[in-house]
Amino acid sequence: MGSCFELGMSNPCHEDASKLDMGIGHFGCSHYRRRCKIRAPCCDEIFDCRHCHNELKNSMEANPLDRHDVPRRELKRVICSLCGTEQDVQQHCIQCGVCMGKYFCSKCNFFDDDVSKRQYHCDECGICRTGGEENFFHCNRCGCCYSILLKDSHNCVERAMHHNCPVCFEFLFDTTKDITVLPCGHTIHLECVKEMERHFQYACPVCSKSYCDMSRVWEKLDQEVWILCNDCGETSEVIFHIVAQKCLRCNSYNTRQTRGGPTSCTSGFSEMVR
Repeated sequence: MGSCFELGMSNPCHEDASKLDMGIGHFGCSHYRRRCKIRAPCCDEIFDCRHCHNELKNSMEANPLDRHDVPRRELKRVICSLCGTEQDVQQHCIQCGVCMGKYFCSKCNFFDDDVSKRQYHCDECGICRTGGEENFFHCNRCGCCYSILLKDSHNCVERAMHHNCPVCFEFLFDTTKDITVLPCGHTIHLECVKEMERHFQYACPVCSKSYCDMSRVWEKLDQEVWILCNDCGETSEVIFHIVAQKCLRCNSYNTRQTRGGPTSCTSGFSEMVR
């Protein structure tokens, strides 16, 4: 028997594939590309995703007594973006058959058409993460997934990501932003670290340990500086002190630095710590 094309018939497999991909990339929000909306079980309102709900319900304009997050695991109903049919949570629309998310997790009730993120569900974390399951491992003590590059080298901090970012105060465990692990083991948004560096801050906001090699900076601060005493007029070569430099002749601290020391290294500070 000949193929569908040889017999002048349409290919049902091709039709099914076309229906599954119908509207892909044209629906969703700033957080996810998906072809469905959610009905929030907490307030019975419709949103593009739980982040859209949380941003609106926790905004500064919202009544503080009414602020809340959507309980993601209690999500029961979704609305197809193509035909508008409301239905129980499932990957394919019961009315038009469209795939409402190429990646679908029934445990998290999560949809996403952008599979380039390489999503995977971590049972230990209890949520879906991105980046490819083969590139991550779950640390039971830290209580979160880390890059396999850190498997034998990271410092464990119990429930390391179960807290707010120490800079912007967004909850880290389920954030959609990139996170980095500092050498001390504390976690923080990658963009927040970069913002700290732009303000010449190179210590962990939690434990104050340096998170990069500061040896060149310390060496620069150890260099001797030249001072001029405002009282006796003597020029001296002394060890830098952050409070004041003492004149070697009259013991006065009423001095000013003339050259050397941290004044000459401030402009290159950011380069020295990279």
